[in-house]
Amino acid sequence: MAIPEGGVHPGEVESGRYGPVFPKTPACYGFTIVAKIIPGREGVFREHGRTLEHAVKDQPDILAPLKLHYLRWVLFEIKGETYFMYQGIFDTDFDKYTEDAVTLFSQSGISTVFENLEGFPADWKTNTPAFVEFVRAHQCSSFLEYGEYPYVSADEIKKALRVKAMFSQMLDQMQ
Repeated sequence: MAIPEGGVHPGEVESGRYGPVFPKTPACYGFTIVAKIIPGREGVFREHGRTLEHAVKDQPDILAPLKLHYLRWVLFEIKGETYFMYQGIFDTDFDKYTEDAVTLFSQSGISTVFENLEGFPADWKTNTPAFVEFVRAHQCSSFLEYGEYPYVSADEIKKALRVKAMFSQMLDQMQ
C-alpha cells in the first residue's frame, strides 16, 4: 500500500480520541518515531532493552495487551547527537495501542524508555493526551508498507502455528 504524505488518505480521515486515525495497512497498524535522547542516557536504552527482555522471560504475556507483531529500537547519531528510533507494528489502532501502553507500563512498574527522550512529558502516566502528542510530534510516517500475510493479526498467526504443531503431532502419532 502506498501511503500519502502525512499518513492518511485525504477524504478518508477518521478522527479518533487523539486525532486522525492512521489507516490499517497490509502490515497492520504501526508507527515510527524518531526523537533526540537526553545527552548521556545512551546506556539507559540498552539497559531498558535488557529489562524488557527479562520481563518477557519472567512473564511471557506481559506485552500481550499491546497486540504486537514486532518492535524495533535503534540508536543512531546525527551530527554528534544521539537519536532513538522506535518502530512498532501491532493489531490495534494508534489510540488503543497508546492507552494500553500507558496502562501496561503504569501497572507493571516498568517505566517507558521514552522518559529519556527530550521533551517527553513527565506526567505521561496520568496524561495520555500528552503522551500521544509527543508520539504524534515525532512520528515519521511510512510511505509504503508491504505485508507477506496482509491484514493478518498476530493472534491469527499464533493460532495457525498451534494448529500446525498439533497437526504435526497427529501425523507423528499415525506412524
